[in-house]
Amino acid sequence: MADRPAQRRRPSSAAPPVDPPDRLPAIADALRVAARRFRTPVYLIDEAAVAAAAEELRAAFPDPWIRQYSLKANDVGAVVALVTGPGHGLGANVVSRGEWAIARRAGVPNPRITFEGVGKTDADLAAAVGSAADGDPIGWLAIESSDEAAVLVAQATRAELGRGGRRPLDVLFRLNPDVAPETHAGLAVGRGGSKFGMTETELSAAVEMVVTAGVGLRPRGVQVHVGSQLGAVDAWRDAVRRGLAVLGLIRGGVPAFDTLDVGGGFAVPPIGEAGPRPARFAREIPRLLEAIPADRRPGRFAIEPGRFVVARSGWLVGRVLHVRDRGGRQVVLDTGMTELIRPALYGGRHPIVALTSRGRPVGPEASDVSSPDADVAVVHGPICESTDELDEHRLPPLRRGDLVAIRDAGAYAASLSSTYNGRPRPPQVIRTIDGRLVLVRRRGAVAGLG
Repeated sequence: MADRPAQRRRPSSAAPPVDPPDRLPAIADALRVAARRFRTPVYLIDEAAVAAAAEELRAAFPDPWIRQYSLKANDVGAVVALVTGPGHGLGANVVSRGEWAIARRAGVPNPRITFEGVGKTDADLAAAVGSAADGDPIGWLAIESSDEAAVLVAQATRAELGRGGRRPLDVLFRLNPDVAPETHAGLAVGRGGSKFGMTETELSAAVEMVVTAGVGLRPRGVQVHVGSQLGAVDAWRDAVRRGLAVLGLIRGGVPAFDTLDVGGGFAVPPIGEAGPRPARFAREIPRLLEAIPADRRPGRFAIEPGRFVVARSGWLVGRVLHVRDRGGRQVVLDTGMTELIRPALYGGRHPIVALTSRGRPVGPEASDVSSPDADVAVVHGPICESTDELDEHRLPPLRRGDLVAIRDAGAYAASLSSTYNGRPRPPQVIRTIDGRLVLVRRRGAVAGLG
């Protein structure tokens, strides 16, 4: 289910079914320990949940699919190293030299790094060309426009990329599929009017520009991304169909044009809410390929999810500052839009559960909508903005000092965090498979602000 615009939503009167399995019972103690040991607010990543998501992704899109983790979802170095480490089969997808540097420091080699993004600068493009000129090219670079293609050709020419046996730089071309994604408008990057990608005509012209230049840039295929938090497969299927058609047409004259990157966008709805799993998307591919002549089909397929890999694994633990009656219960926490901006930015829904009630540890049932001790509260963050609101949640009795945990905070929380209001960034903790709590990024220092 897609995120919805911010509005009051009354919780249902019965607990929804849990799918996938709720990790809260297994890690509630660890969340309380992390709050005590590292203070709040604190981010926690559950390694077991990362492994489960990576395995589900592998099962849906098995080898030889190229599976890339999109760093923009969570760019904390240790988290990147965990996700791309041995056993998960994930490379790194980056959108800037900064993310590229994070991936390298996390141990990802250039051949397993792919570079896309609508905001690539001349310096970003030069770095990609330089990787090939140095004999260590990245997996590929995805071009967004004819302007970008022209700059890339000029840089490759200056670097004499096509001479002296230097390895080429593989190039994909981003298609704007002009579809209507089943998601929040702010996440629907595959719309025809969005700033992302090229029309079929623009893409074909950019490919011709690169092919004609013959300067060590090797056109390899099409990249398409529909949007995030997709609530259905229809728009994704239409976008992949269009990507296959464009790729097949160009491949007739450019045999090396063999790669289709279908992006990401797999939803992570709140636990208990319905949404298509990765396997549901994958089932569309064979039927789509049947309509393409065998010699025009892609030889390589890729996906590049971010949120799906890390969202469910992440928890943001905060502490209650105020409980007030404002015509209903109002709770103010010590964490909010500086640590998790999605609710304020576009109404992203993140369920909140209590870890303590009136100073005592509680189990997951204390925040269950069927619990007689729980009641609806409007939860706010501490920031001096009225939009710093985290929606309505059914919570047990709370007082100052009680702990709560915000679910599904592994994606677009730490990577979108800010120091607004002079708030140092929270520490990042990883709960390992064997239950240890490992501090992988310290809390920011007040002395480093400003």
